[in-house]
Amino acid sequence: VFNKVDLADANRISNAQIYFQSKPYAKEIVIISATKNKGLDLLMSKMIQLLPEGEPFFDPEEITDMPTKFFVSELIREKIYDLFEDEIPYQTTVIVSEFKEKPHLIRITAEIVVHRESQKAILLGKGGERIKLLGQKSREAIEKFLDSKVYLELFVKVRANWRNNDLYLKEYGYS
Repeated sequence: VFNKVDLADANRISNAQIYFQSKPYAKEIVIISATKNKGLDLLMSKMIQLLPEGEPFFDPEEITDMPTKFFVSELIREKIYDLFEDEIPYQTTVIVSEFKEKPHLIRITAEIVVHRESQKAILLGKGGERIKLLGQKSREAIEKFLDSKVYLELFVKVRANWRNNDLYLKEYGYS
């Protein structure tokens, strides 16, 4: 693929074509100008012609290669942001530590990790009322996502500066 042909003279383009036509690895030569949107349709059609047909990497029913635990943790994080808005910083992470599927119930244990004790107190709320609401809203969202009944257990843990600690980042799946 010769790109930026709008910046090159015709003689230089011709010399490059002649050179690469003699190379066994050059199956096709396509001249384009990406910024001018010229030759891109031809490039796409040539690429499609030359790409080998192969087996699919994933089952057609699969919508992602991410594990279910990832989506469960993200649903809980979403509810944290919905319910606590600016009170809890976006530095909160959720770790699903247990995910057990039984015939009629999925048991999930998750840890919510924050930076400071004051953030933990906000998440728990007076008499545990806020963590209870968070658990209820999260469970409803997870049940809808998994199309199954869910027993959800939430724990709040304080890990000061966990985002600056390589060990914690690795443990929480960020490395």
